[in-house]
Parts: sequence; C-alpha cells; structure tokens
Amino acid sequence: MQLPLRQNSLERLRALRTVDVLIIGGGINGAGLLRELALNGVDALLVDKSDFAAGATSASSRMIHGGLRYMENGEFRLVRESLRERNRLLKNAPHAVKPLPTTIPIFSRWSGFANVFSGSFGNSPRPAPRGKALIKAGLMLYDLFAGSDNVLPHHYLTSRESALKIRPSLNPDVLCTATYFDAWVALPERLCIELIDDAIAVHPGSLALNYISLEGVVTQGEIILRDVLTAEKFTVRPQVVVNATGAWIDLANNALGENTRYIGGTKGSHLIIDHPELFAATGDGQVFYENAEGRICIFFRLHGKVLVGSTDIRVDNPEIEACDDGEIAYILESVRIVFPAISVGREHVVAHFCGVRPLPASDARLTGRISRSHICRSLLSDAVHPWPIHAMIGGKWTTFRAFAAQVADKIFIQLNLHRRVSSEAIPIGGRSPEPDYSSLNALASIAATEAVVHLDDLLLRRTPLALYGRLSLERFGAISACVSRVLGWNDAHLADERVRTSTLLATRHGVTLALSDQTQPLHP
Repeated sequence: MQLPLRQNSLERLRALRTVDVLIIGGGINGAGLLRELALNGVDALLVDKSDFAAGATSASSRMIHGGLRYMENGEFRLVRESLRERNRLLKNAPHAVKPLPTTIPIFSRWSGFANVFSGSFGNSPRPAPRGKALIKAGLMLYDLFAGSDNVLPHHYLTSRESALKIRPSLNPDVLCTATYFDAWVALPERLCIELIDDAIAVHPGSLALNYISLEGVVTQGEIILRDVLTAEKFTVRPQVVVNATGAWIDLANNALGENTRYIGGTKGSHLIIDHPELFAATGDGQVFYENAEGRICIFFRLHGKVLVGSTDIRVDNPEIEACDDGEIAYILESVRIVFPAISVGREHVVAHFCGVRPLPASDARLTGRISRSHICRSLLSDAVHPWPIHAMIGGKWTTFRAFAAQVADKIFIQLNLHRRVSSEAIPIGGRSPEPDYSSLNALASIAATEAVVHLDDLLLRRTPLALYGRLSLERFGAISACVSRVLGWNDAHLADERVRTSTLLATRHGVTLALSDQTQPLHP
C-alpha cells in the first residue's frame, strides 16, 4: 500500500474549502463508501478521530459469512445478501479472504424448532439447543441461498464415530457433526485500509486522514475539523455528510446539531489463547457451537494461536468498553462444552480484544434477537445543517460493499449524478504482498507508507504482532526505535509512544511485554 504522507494530506485539507461528500468514520463502512464514490468519480473527504479501522472493524470475529443463525430471526433477505457478498469477497480479495470449513457439534436430534417460530414472529425466548434436524434444514437453505455463484462446497454430516476420529478430544456426548463452508479474513484491518488505498489510487479527489476529529458546525454550513495531534482546526463545506462512526453515530450526530438515538450497541469480546493441545484439537477449520445460554460461539486457529469468542452485552459508552474478567471466564467456560477434557485457563490467554457492534436501538430482551442487517437513516438539510446527513447504522463486515453501494446510490441522486461503475466484480487491494513481520525494513515501510501516526497503529492495525504472542520487550524496543527513525520522533516523543502503547496493550488487551524473547528474531 502507498497512502500519502500525512503532511501532504494535511496541506490538501488546509486548501480544501468545499467537498462533494464528507465521510466521518474510517472503519469498514466509511472506507467502503470512500472507494464506492471514488470509483464513480465523486470527490470525498474521509476523517476519523482515531486510527483507520480502530473501532469494531478491527475487533470482529474475522468471519466473512452469510449468518447461519440469522435465519432463526427470520432474516432470510440478510442471509441471501450476505452470502452473495461473501462469494464476491472470495473472488475480489483472494489474498485476504479465504475459505473456512466450519464444524458444528450436534448433541440432539429434534430440539430447537421453537427458536425459528419465536424469532420469525418477534418473540425473544432464550433459544433451545439446536438439534440435528433443525441444523440440517438450515444448512440446506444456506447452500440454496448461496446461489449459482457459490464457490464453496456444500455442507455434509459426519457420524459420531468419524467425528471422534477426526477430533478425539471432542465431547463424547456428541450425536454427530455438521460441516459447512464460509470464509474468514486474517487481517481485517489491512483489508479496510486497502479500500482507502484503492480509493486514493483510482480518484485524485479522494482524501483520507486519521486522527482528525469532528468539532461541530458553524454558520453557513461549514464543519469544523480538528487535528487531534496538533489541535489545528480546519473548516470545510460539504454537499452531503455521511456519519459512518459506528457505535459513535449518535454522538457524531449531536456534534452536527441532531439529537438521535439510532444506536443500541453491544460489545463483543474475544480471547487469543496459546494452548498447544487446544490448537491441535481445533483442527484446520472453525468450530461453531452454542454455549449453555444458547449463544453461538466460535473458535479457530489464527496466527499460530486460537481465537475464541464472543460475548454480546449491551453497552452505553463505546469509549470505555474493554473485555472484563467476567467475559474471560464466560468464554473459557464455553470451550469446555466442545472439549471437556482439555483444561484451558486464564494463564493460556495471551491477549483479548473488544469491539462495540453498532446495532440499531432495540427493545429485544435478548441481544441475539437484534437485527444484524444494515440501514441508512437520512436527515434532511435544515437551518442548522444545510446538507443531508446519512447515518450508516448496523451492518457487518461481510456486507460492507453492498451497504456502501446502497448509500452511494442515495448520494448520486442528491448530487444529480448517475452511477458509472459497479464495484461488484472489481478486485480489492492485493497490489503488494503481505509484509514480512520479522523484518525491520518491512516494518519501517509500513510505518512510512500506511498512515501510521502512533506506535499502536503499527502493532495493532497494520500487523498482527501485538495480540498473538509475537511481541517481547526486546522486540517492542527494536520496533519502536525503528518507527521513531522513520517518522522523525525525538527521544521524548519515542518515550511517550512507548508508555502510551505499553499501557494500552496492558489495559485494553491484557498484553504484558515479557523480558525473554521466545519469538522469531527480527532481521534487517
């Protein structure tokens, strides 16, 4: 990737007085929209108060999927759309999105049909265990909804005897297993930034800046933006504003002069586990199961460890949310349902992460009943803001392109334009190979060309180094010194960055930098 230098982008922002579209939020929805507009020649400015992909975009389960369980809620349209978009991502971003065989342990024959009826008619009882007949019916529909463009195999069932041969540590109470195919993305943060890189490469009127916050609205419809690093302020007058801030949508709307309650976020936490026996037992695919409360959980191998998740808890303030001790215990307990003989404890957790899903506000008793679909809520221009505001609510990683295309079509109408290009079959990124994360020279090139501002941008969102047991104290020191040289930090700035990042890793992710270096050594 080759994002412009920050100083060059800031110079462009200082000279910018008007812009067709201002996108607030640099997560997957905002990045997808920037690319959609760029492909159709529309000038757009994207800003984010933090780093690109710093919110829920980087805290997902890494799955690119149709949403098998959404059918219980009667969301068949969402499942069809998601499967179409999954198929497109497998074709358009094969360097990043890979097939993922997924196995469901099944412990009963007939239970669970009440879940479908209650979900379809809007009731919200605690779901009963899903039995073989229900899962088989659901997977048949899932394969059907994938359509003629499906590039993955169809599902199949495996007997108890064969399932235990494949995974000897599997719960011996299992009746059988069902295996179907979805997809996953190992580094969603990089794919998100590749969308921004695509937009800038294809259209010179695209501009994206991280660490630029929304301050408010002044007279005549000008919006004030602020550089978080220097406190410098900028004003810009857009024709259309898009609020793609995810869980922060209502807060951003308030800064734009609108009092809304669109978002009812839930936090989802995941654990990164270093446990050789669990790693071996997991196998090459994903295990997809339900815990004692009926919530769907998953685990699969990721960067040499095992990713396990997740929770689904209502939250009010996305700024302060983190994975807590109760969630860690909850997730660890769920693993025992699948592999009861494998002892997995807190000592095996090398890191954790948490994101707030930007779900629509809902009175549903169970968070699992809240729709995972996406909707664009539009606020017409008025005396306070003489431009419309489109709020991108909900959605999921898999459907970002479809969501962006739908919002772009609204914008084209307002700008009296017509769509020139469909993004359905256009490749995403992939113009350069994934960096060698053990090379200081490669890490320096990430730091120099991928809009890295803080050390944690590099360690958490440009590479997988921080969360997967790859970061010793020695490595941390060598990498931070390398980044300091590339970005021109003085000794005081470097010291501040080291404190900032080590504190963030410890408090938000449970990562403590060890003195001994058991990781692969760095090389030039």
